[in-house]
Amino acid sequence: MLINLPDGSARELEDGVSAATLAQSIGPGLAKAALAAKVNGTLCDLGHTLADGDTVEIVTARSPEALDLLRHSTAHVMAAAIQALYPATAFGIGPAIEDGFYYDIDCPVQLSPDDLAAIEAKMAQIIEAAIPFERQDISRGQARALFSDQPLKLELIDELPESEVISAYQLGSFCDLCRGPHLPNSSFVKAVKLTKLAGAYWRGDNTRPTLQRVYGSAWFSPADLEAYLTRIQEAEKRDHRKLGRELGIFMTDDRAGVGLPLYLPNGARVIRLLQEWLRKDLYRAGYDEVITPHIYNADLWKQSGHYNFYHDNMYFFTIDESAEKDQSKLAEYAVKPMNCPGHVLLYDCELRSYRDLPLRFFEFGTVYRHEMSGVVHGLLRARGFTQDDAHIFCMKSQVIDEVVAILGLVDHIMGTFGFSYSAEISTRPDKSIGSDENWEYATDSLMEACRRFDLAFDINEGDGAFYGPKIDIKVKDAIGRTWQLSTIQVDFNFPERFNLTYRTAENTSEQPWMLHRAIFGSLERFLGILIEHYAGALPLWLAPVQVAVIPIADRHLEYAASVRRALESVGGRVTVYDQNEPMRSKIAKAQLAKTPYMLVVGDKEQAEQAVGVRERTAGDQGMQPLADFVRIIEASGV
Repeated sequence: MLINLPDGSARELEDGVSAATLAQSIGPGLAKAALAAKVNGTLCDLGHTLADGDTVEIVTARSPEALDLLRHSTAHVMAAAIQALYPATAFGIGPAIEDGFYYDIDCPVQLSPDDLAAIEAKMAQIIEAAIPFERQDISRGQARALFSDQPLKLELIDELPESEVISAYQLGSFCDLCRGPHLPNSSFVKAVKLTKLAGAYWRGDNTRPTLQRVYGSAWFSPADLEAYLTRIQEAEKRDHRKLGRELGIFMTDDRAGVGLPLYLPNGARVIRLLQEWLRKDLYRAGYDEVITPHIYNADLWKQSGHYNFYHDNMYFFTIDESAEKDQSKLAEYAVKPMNCPGHVLLYDCELRSYRDLPLRFFEFGTVYRHEMSGVVHGLLRARGFTQDDAHIFCMKSQVIDEVVAILGLVDHIMGTFGFSYSAEISTRPDKSIGSDENWEYATDSLMEACRRFDLAFDINEGDGAFYGPKIDIKVKDAIGRTWQLSTIQVDFNFPERFNLTYRTAENTSEQPWMLHRAIFGSLERFLGILIEHYAGALPLWLAPVQVAVIPIADRHLEYAASVRRALESVGGRVTVYDQNEPMRSKIAKAQLAKTPYMLVVGDKEQAEQAVGVRERTAGDQGMQPLADFVRIIEASGV
């Protein structure tokens, strides 16, 4: 039979051979490095039997799929070790995730961090033994018999479609229900570390049992693992929840509710600075700011579709709207989870012409969503947050230019903070609304806009919203972590549901196209990422306090106050450390507060109308005339 290779060449093999045989025929070096194969685009075990005409790519540690393959297999190695140590354990699922893997287990013993070392030791024995991963395809009845003592697996089996091919993988005495594929054997796991324990509801349902989740990370070399663990340690130092409280930015309190951050003065100042900065750019870009209510009648949410599709994530309540002498009338309302319906009503409040388009509404709108308490995470995943939301109503012919303009805003904002970023375009899902023609035009428009902006993009097949395709912008922070931030989305749903129209040049009625876009995503999430990106040391223009004035002695307090007034007159944000403390203690306090500049003032500075400048990272910068330093702060304004 003839097997096609990715480089366009072909290789003649005997009928019925495996991908491993193909690798061996290409060369012993490739055979040794082979982990799996991609057969006609599908990832398979090396033992997969090839057919005439197949296109086959051998997967090695350099392949994009390699790390997921390694981590999924390592999850099985960990499960085998847990079964050996705790035989009565019931196993849930064990997927690969970004930078690692986990397994959900129902273990008769409540594991502690100290137990992870014993599990790692047992894993090392399994890895050393080079135990093969052996696949077997089985019937539904065989699967139920094989996992008769595993209730979580039986539940998964019962939910599989009748047409599904059921497979299991054997690793020594451990057997797991799994689609695969896997590494050839356990010795291909080169560097692994179990990192933490957590609780997790079975299937993410808070009405189901709580399982123990064991996390780990796996890499192809000890050096890569060590680099990852170093990044994790650095990330812990940068945790925005810890720094946010220490720096007076935000706090949480269970009395207020889960996922509802409270901003301290420094945090409120930073949020307002971000808003003021972006607002100026948006006005220059032709946007109009609007303000919409926090609550709407439930009928509006029914018209928008959220009542049916998003009900469980919304907060509903009733209001007595009875008129005088009428019977009581209770009306249902909901707190808004997004700003779109209000902007649609503003568009629809008057007759629109093609001359009005594009119409760009933006709002710093606070919204509320019922996130599960288990996934709430500081500012990064909150129940209450403020979106830098905008909706653009335009003609079909204007879509590409509008998306290019949005990408320009994205580039400006990400560049300001030193973020490198990439784009991902999500296409039409199986369940969607809108014509094939509109979907094709919208998707092609997003791609063309990226090309015109010279922005490379990946395709995320089938992950668009039911009402349109989208661009997601992903940024990398200072320690290499990826975050999803900006979104640009085409919407066929709202214009149709609300019967939005505009008058054309020919005086006919047309439906506008609608673009959703958020650049920060949410101010909370963006701030949380910034805190971790900068390790709390925000740039001068965004720092809540830019300057700490440090008088050496009480006789310098009056001059320190005049320095403060001079800086505040040009918009500087200044504090005076007037406590009766040694100068070194005041400097240390300013350093801990991540204050960009410290100005030491004593007899000489007072006499010469100067300041002794210390920069947060560079240290002592010597004495400068006060007027010169005032110009530095003036130039840093938003």
